[in-house]
Amino acid sequence: MSILVLLLVTAVVEIGVLVLVGQAIGVLPTIGLLIAGAVIGGWMLRREGRRTLHEFREAARLRRPPERELSDGVLIALAGLFVLLPGLVSDVVGLLLLVPFVRTLLRRKMLRLAERRSQAFQEQMRAAQSQSQGGGSTRRTGSGAGEDVIDGEVVSVSEDDEPDHDSDPHVLPPQDDGKRGPTGGPRPRPEA
Repeated sequence: MSILVLLLVTAVVEIGVLVLVGQAIGVLPTIGLLIAGAVIGGWMLRREGRRTLHEFREAARLRRPPERELSDGVLIALAGLFVLLPGLVSDVVGLLLLVPFVRTLLRRKMLRLAERRSQAFQEQMRAAQSQSQGGGSTRRTGSGAGEDVIDGEVVSVSEDDEPDHDSDPHVLPPQDDGKRGPTGGPRPRPEA
């Protein structure tokens, strides 16, 4: 539901800005701005995409983790999406994402956010682990993650059914499963 609201608000803002700019500078210059934004955005997208791909290959050649290149690739893809969307606001956001300095700032913010989330997740895991090991106030009973559960049925065995362990073991004759003939070979098929 929140994505639908976000899309609706974005569309209203884009239309509002287009109307305001159209009233201020005219219809043809506004259309010219939209076309110029798309052309410049496409050119920058191609240039920055190639540059990032080259840097990614270089990182792979040097056997270095391509963290920066991957985050740049994600931001460039997002910039491409914004450039493709019709509207002046989305074009400006897309063009800003294609500027390397802006991507560097966003990449640092993304890294800090990811580190904070990772630390919070690790703390939650440690708390859950210490609680499951008896460090917490409640102990878990029942089947755990490492225990095997076997479904079965209890069958009562009477004294008549118990095997006689004192006698020699005897071999039962083979049973006819309906698939073999009297000679042991395959049973002939009946003709239809």
